Amino acid sequence: MPDDRCDLLCLDLEKAEALRSAAIPEPEGRRLAELAKGISEPTRLALALALRDGGELCVCDLSWIVDRSEKVVSHHLGLMRRNGIAESRREGKMVLYELTEHGRSLLGALTAPAIT
Repeated sequence: MPDDRCDLLCLDLEKAEALRSAAIPEPEGRRLAELAKGISEPTRLALALALRDGGELCVCDLSWIVDRSEKVVSHHLGLMRRNGIAESRREGKMVLYELTEHGRSLLGALTAPAIT
C-alpha cells in the first residue's frame, strides 16, 4: 500500500492559510455530516430514490418497494425525517413521506453523473 504522505515539506502557505481560514467551523461540519447520514446507508438511499421517483408514498408502499419490514422502513424514515431528508404527514391511519428540498438536493448531488 502506498504511503499517502509527502516526503518533502512543500507547503503553499498562502493558499493553505486562505483555505484554512475559509473552512467551515467544526460544529457546522458535524451538523452537515449528520444531515448526510440521512441517506448514507443502502436502505435509506433506496427509500430516498423511491421517494424521488414516486413522490409522496406511505410506509406500506415503501416497505414493499425496498423489500424490508415496515418496522425497519419506519426506523429509517424516522432518521431521514430527523436529518431533514424527508418529511411526513398523517392521513387517517396512513403515514405518508416525501423528500424535502434538502433531501432532493443531497440525493441529486449524490446521484449526478461523475465528471471524468
